[in-house]
Amino acid sequence: MNPELGCYLLAGAADDPRRIIEEVRLAEELGLGTAFISERFDVKEAVTLSGAAGAVSERIRIATAATNHNTRQPIVTAAYATTIHRLTRGRFMLGLGRGGARAFAAWGLPPVTTAQLEDFAGLMRRLWRGETIRDHDGPAGRYPRLRLDPRFAEPIPLGLVAFGPQTLALGGRAFDEVVLHTYFTDETLVRSVGVVKEAAERAGRDPAAVRVWSCYATIGDHLPEGRRLRATVGRLATYLQIYGDLLVATNRWDPQLLTRFRADPVVAGMRGAIDAIATDAQLEHISGLLPEEWLAVAARGSAQDCAKSVRAQLDLGADAVIMHGATPAELAPVIAAYRARNSR
Repeated sequence: MNPELGCYLLAGAADDPRRIIEEVRLAEELGLGTAFISERFDVKEAVTLSGAAGAVSERIRIATAATNHNTRQPIVTAAYATTIHRLTRGRFMLGLGRGGARAFAAWGLPPVTTAQLEDFAGLMRRLWRGETIRDHDGPAGRYPRLRLDPRFAEPIPLGLVAFGPQTLALGGRAFDEVVLHTYFTDETLVRSVGVVKEAAERAGRDPAAVRVWSCYATIGDHLPEGRRLRATVGRLATYLQIYGDLLVATNRWDPQLLTRFRADPVVAGMRGAIDAIATDAQLEHISGLLPEEWLAVAARGSAQDCAKSVRAQLDLGADAVIMHGATPAELAPVIAAYRARNSR
């Protein structure tokens, strides 16, 4: 088993949630350490999916990366995490993230702040310790009384999907694991790991105990060309649609190239996520708008090339790597090459 490797289940848009059963079983068979579940509010609701994945697996960890704390009442989230923690015999991690401010505004929810996430993490840990919380009035909300069960002593790890420096530092001081964003350059990866570890040390924690995951697009040449195009060009273009300014600033890329991308008529005319609705012809067009430097921040080429690139993420300082954008079946040749490389 390779505890330092993980993948996403139902990567990207998904129409059939039942596929998660075969995917988690294969991920476990391949020896991956953690199966991550991202949440979309269609047929990728995280509570249901993590329960299904946990019930049909025996060894692999199940983690949300991420769900949002503001979409469920704290008692509901704490009870969900405790239930699946026990269901899986301790194989679950609750991973939180900020989510999209525009979507929350449309739903009548406030945007997620760093202070809210830190306050909410504290509430979860106290509830899992069996505490009764009275008259809480903090960034995560006002609650007269919160309690699960005074007998609880549940060591459930908390994860945080982090992007900017404030969230990275929060991960270091208050969370157990930090998942970085996809399409981080090598320099951004090194810098981000440093922020997490330094924040952990300042908080009096062991920096080595806070695990940082590189979320690394792994799209090998063994995949069909159309599939590769959607998983690379389509996915990066979607990120640029949603939070391009942040990604470009974080990677210290040229913002004028983002302006050019957004002004393109094909991109401007998209009425949804590019990776979900664009045709192959549109993706080919969009690929010409994205600098090769931006698309190169991924594992590409042969399975051996991809395995070498994944290993390089660990050499740069990541504690673990999520091979992102591909299903467990699509990752099988890369995992075999990774093991062969490490056995030399």
